[in-house]
Amino acid sequence: MVHVCRKEHFNAAHKLWNPNWSEEKNKEVFGPCSNINWHGHNFELIVTVKGLPDPETGFVVDLKALSTLIRTLVIDKVDHKNLNMDVDFMQGKMASCENLVMEFWKILEPAVNEIVPHGSLYKLTLYETPRNFVEYFGED
Repeated sequence: MVHVCRKEHFNAAHKLWNPNWSEEKNKEVFGPCSNINWHGHNFELIVTVKGLPDPETGFVVDLKALSTLIRTLVIDKVDHKNLNMDVDFMQGKMASCENLVMEFWKILEPAVNEIVPHGSLYKLTLYETPRNFVEYFGED
């Protein structure tokens, strides 16, 4: 099995805030990420596809097609946006990286699997900062 990765970049703002909690509790749990005026990140999304190389092309996936798919279905919807307010698939959800990567999976999995004839979406890695990131393998 071969794992092929594509990295994409986007900038977005968000706020971690539980409306059922007091301002004090939100600050205690989320710290500066609960800033009432939001905060932003330079996110990196790595999409990993697994499969066997196509005998005719030698590719597991056409990386240009994969990049176009990621940009069209995900990046264009979140880049330079407020994740809490501007992104339809994040409405009513805590805008954490954990929730965000799970929503990305729901969007990308069927589309990626259509363009990968001998494989499937394997993993998403979402970097919020160079030191903080989440990985998701599609488990619920």
